[in-house]
Amino acid sequence: KFSSAGWAQMIAFIGVLELFVMKDVTGEGEFPGDFRNGALDFGWDKLSDAQKKSKRSIELNNGRAAQMGILGLMVHEQLGVSLWPGGI
Repeated sequence: KFSSAGWAQMIAFIGVLELFVMKDVTGEGEFPGDFRNGALDFGWDKLSDAQKKSKRSIELNNGRAAQMGILGLMVHEQLGVSLWPGGI
């Protein structure tokens, strides 16, 4: 359980991220979710459009796979089934 102060702290932190951090301040975003703001490159600008699309698709699929893995862990936890050898 969280106290009301804990909930308020989480909501305030998320609000700060939404209002001040996670936005395209320079208008240079190539696609939704591109928050580089001209600061980070790591070679992204040198890739062709097809390579960029491929890498974005790979990243989305990896994120989806991670979400399904976490969901599986949560289901096992609720069922009371141990995933560890020997049943920790």
